[in-house]
Amino acid sequence: MAERKVVLLEQDDLMHQNTGESNYNESAYYNFFDRGQRLGGFVRLGNRPNEGYAEMTVCVYLPDATVGFMFQRPEIKNNDAHDAGGLKFQVIKPFEHHRVTYSGKVCMLKNPLEMADPAKAFKSNPYTRASIDLDYRATAPGWGGELREKEGDRWVSPKNDGDPGMQFAKGHLEQLGHATGTIKIGDKEYKFDGLGLRDHSWGPRYWQAPKYYRWLTMNFDEGLGGMATVTVNRDGSQHPGGFIARKGQPTLNVREVEIETEFVGEQKLHDKIKATIRTEASNDPIVITGKVISMIPLRNRRAGMVTRIAEGMTEWRWGDKVGYGLAEYLDHLDE
Repeated sequence: MAERKVVLLEQDDLMHQNTGESNYNESAYYNFFDRGQRLGGFVRLGNRPNEGYAEMTVCVYLPDATVGFMFQRPEIKNNDAHDAGGLKFQVIKPFEHHRVTYSGKVCMLKNPLEMADPAKAFKSNPYTRASIDLDYRATAPGWGGELREKEGDRWVSPKNDGDPGMQFAKGHLEQLGHATGTIKIGDKEYKFDGLGLRDHSWGPRYWQAPKYYRWLTMNFDEGLGGMATVTVNRDGSQHPGGFIARKGQPTLNVREVEIETEFVGEQKLHDKIKATIRTEASNDPIVITGKVISMIPLRNRRAGMVTRIAEGMTEWRWGDKVGYGLAEYLDHLDE
């Protein structure tokens, strides 16, 4: 039997072949936070070429706690690029330099929790023009990849024999980065300089496939950051993962993650977080605590199931180090 392992290839930073499943998805995501201005956000494009549209999300957390938000499903014809609905991602040099641009409208939410009912929120809040122009440069190596098998001197993708309706991604990578440029909301233009994390996934995806997950991204400085996640599948199995990246040192894989959460409000949204992490290098726990500083609950519906993806811009503390990032919690509200 051919050797199989998770392998990350340079070409994984580019677009992948559409493998034909009705729910084939290729998505890219970037988050960023300028701690000096208390300004942050994330953007995402998820191409669904066999369904004829992309999922386009723009979210900007402003210093006064207002959130500028937009979601659309613009029509796409193929999976050639991430470029839809005014949002565009360009790979200037794989795993080194990307560009993120947006030109369009955002809905201005004084109370971002209203987005739990998106139809009402979009109707009852004002809109303004927005533009984003960021250069996104890597601060650590890429992490992740796809389960591949050895064929001669090449690593190739094995045939996908699983049920596409129960899958969330065939391949997935993440990378810490440094974003610089401008963000303009209405008449206010910000010169942006902040850290963040990006990801890129490809393969069949339904948001309803996992039972739930917790995904914590964090940057403490340009030389220290990471990600910790726990996914619980429908059969109850738990899959922890993630990495810790320190400048000048090998990236450490996370092998255990315990996440304790305090939920607040009528919507029971995450507010305080304690993550206990163990890496492959040591059994000594790394304890990181987080406090959500701005929250927006997003929603995805399919086949009668309502899935909430709650996005909390979070301040993290690891000993005396202070960092920022996103705490994303996926739950199915009918469960």
